[in-house]
Amino acid sequence: MAKKKSNYRCSHCGYSSAGYFSKCPSCGSWNTLELEEESSHSRSGTKRSVKTKRLREVEGTGKRRFSTSYTEFDRVMGGGILVDGVTILAAKPGAGKSTLLFQIANDLGNRGLSVLYASGEESESQIKERAQRISEEISENVWIYAGNSMDDVLNQIHELDVDAIILDSIQTFTLEEFPARAGSPTQTMECAHALVEEAKDPNRPRMVFFVGQLTKTESLAGVRALEHLVDTVLFIDHEMNGELRVLMATKNRFGSTGEMGFFHMDENGMTSIDNPSEYFMTVRESGEEVSGSALSIVREGTRPVIVEVESLVSKSYGAYPQRISECLRRDQLGILLSILEERAQIPFYEKNVVLKTTGGIKLKENASNLAVLMSIASAIKNRPIDNGTLFIGDVGLTGEIKTVPSMEARIKEASRMGYRTLYTGKLPEKIKEKEYGKLKIVEKRTLIEVIREVL
Repeated sequence: MAKKKSNYRCSHCGYSSAGYFSKCPSCGSWNTLELEEESSHSRSGTKRSVKTKRLREVEGTGKRRFSTSYTEFDRVMGGGILVDGVTILAAKPGAGKSTLLFQIANDLGNRGLSVLYASGEESESQIKERAQRISEEISENVWIYAGNSMDDVLNQIHELDVDAIILDSIQTFTLEEFPARAGSPTQTMECAHALVEEAKDPNRPRMVFFVGQLTKTESLAGVRALEHLVDTVLFIDHEMNGELRVLMATKNRFGSTGEMGFFHMDENGMTSIDNPSEYFMTVRESGEEVSGSALSIVREGTRPVIVEVESLVSKSYGAYPQRISECLRRDQLGILLSILEERAQIPFYEKNVVLKTTGGIKLKENASNLAVLMSIASAIKNRPIDNGTLFIGDVGLTGEIKTVPSMEARIKEASRMGYRTLYTGKLPEKIKEKEYGKLKIVEKRTLIEVIREVL
């Protein structure tokens, strides 16, 4: 009989100790150490033996990725789903984690792959109702399991010999071998290890996805080792009651991190936004220009996206004018208003300023600063900017326009979308030497020069 040993582990940070403490010595949390009793011959001691090989002798797996019908999802994954990849998907409640994963499961099923969708949070009828709501036809290759036993899931994986496994969520499943409760660091890590073993089996690799719950601080619940264990970590970002969903990769062993995919969420599920530039701007005909609107090009991951910045400037009747922005930090907005006031001689001491972007995209790059300032200037002067004009550049405290990284990719996107004029700072000669169709690039040194010419 295997010898038993006692161990205490913090449910908050994963700190392990042979003795009990009321206060965790690592993170300082109270009453978070839980008793674990596990066999000295754990699952790791019963793994299949693996022989060493010369790296040059290792055979490749051939086709290593499967594409789906959701191009934005494939983009974030690095070109498709890795055959033996393990992925965590995390988000706030209601963001659409289960919806997106079911759509992926159904899509893989329609492509001839067998998928096991295991849910520890929903019943079979609830899963079926959601499936009927978001999909016109449910694939016969999708199998569901509603329960909390990881042992049952592993048995079904081998019995059905599935190609892909989806677990919703990893914190709700338990292995009988370990007495800890569901969601504890031990159960979470051991269940994850079991799935990784299934995915990495050289004789039968499988695609594995599982949902990871978030804590109140919006970090992935459980020990940090869970993120190190998997190949890809995905997050869905969304605003409350908003329809836009942004899928991003914070870790990707076989793709680029920081890549973003855009989805539209409605009652029929998640729809891939294949051309974000059209989603984040208002389509207007020539002659329909309105004041307070300016266009720029920002980079989301590796992709340039055209965004529309909208501004509203109104008279303030209070002692403290309002500075409201949905897309920019308030401090950053204050800095830009100070530049506009001092370098362009436009007063704001009695003006409310409201700023937003079409589609709700966040302005994280300084490349959009020139467009923000032009939008505000257009609003206060009540003079519209031509729909075919773009503004790309950072603006310093001196009022000078500075160039930004990846200018060539941004200029090519502006040319592809058919824009006529682009205002920016001084460009390198190697960029100016190239042809960009009918796009006219106007280089300006200062902000006031752009305002005088455009407005």
